[in-house]
Amino acid sequence: MRSRSKELLDRATSAMVAAIEIYNKPGFPYRSESFAILAINGWELLLKAKWLADNRNRPASLYVFEARANADGRRSKKRYVKRTEAGNPFTHSLSHLAKKLVENARLDSQAWGNIQMLLELRDSAVHFYNQSPAFRVRLQEIGAACAKNFATAVHEWFDRELSEFELHLMPLAFVDLPANMDGFLLNAEEKNFLNFLDTMERPESDPDSPYSVTVNIELKFTRSKARDALATRITSDPNAPAVRLTEERIREKYPWDYAKLNAKCAERYADFKVNRKYHDIRKPLQADPRFGAIRFLDPDNTSGQKKPFFNPNILSEFDKYYTRKARSADQAALLG
Repeated sequence: MRSRSKELLDRATSAMVAAIEIYNKPGFPYRSESFAILAINGWELLLKAKWLADNRNRPASLYVFEARANADGRRSKKRYVKRTEAGNPFTHSLSHLAKKLVENARLDSQAWGNIQMLLELRDSAVHFYNQSPAFRVRLQEIGAACAKNFATAVHEWFDRELSEFELHLMPLAFVDLPANMDGFLLNAEEKNFLNFLDTMERPESDPDSPYSVTVNIELKFTRSKARDALATRITSDPNAPAVRLTEERIREKYPWDYAKLNAKCAERYADFKVNRKYHDIRKPLQADPRFGAIRFLDPDNTSGQKKPFFNPNILSEFDKYYTRKARSADQAALLG
């Protein structure tokens, strides 16, 4: 029999996949609202799955307890499970669980920041009728980070890969995102929402973190055959338009060089050494576009000098082979 946490994990993944599938549908008029609602549902189920996994799969760990009034009018010392109108137990909200997991160093603060944005987007979309292009632009940025954070958390918490589901929002679905927001008239609610998003984006956030509050995506289709363009495709159809990733974009996606990767591994693992084991693990990963890229001194000469660069997500793979260092005293105090 599957554990409750694994059941919730499956349902969380299904909710997120549904959110992305709906967002990527062409000509879907309720795209933004549907994505926000389903994505929030996916995160709530995922946080509950994590909470249960950390609490021996006890359903009561998710329940909200309350005191009741005694016959003499005083509040009872005993606490009872709070019930819904149907008599079912109330469970803790997404916000409550997220805050607790952040406090216990289980959930990354940038992931929580992204969830807060998504909650505001959902509430704005549900309670007001918003057609401003501003919401479509911001949803793309928030949603792309949401999908990446969700897949990262599932991998870190449950060691499950979600690559089979291709969890990414697609400007590739030709969503009509305007090039800029200048000149758009916004109502008071929309202005408040966009101001809130600006306050949530923290410039001091760790650039090496696998989690993001938002992700900026720029997609340009061109007939150019520039030498600094790395050809790639989003489909197996050879006649499909090519998406070109310039050298500048490569460095944004793969910010670590070999020395920086070694330093990060030494900082992260207690048993790390730069030896044959390390090289045997690293070399296949650097050939995987999810984790690495090779830059050549002369792009036209692939047999010439080259240098590897790495995406911080590669650490999730090294976690399988090396032992993480003990938590700091501050983290241990939070967990204790």
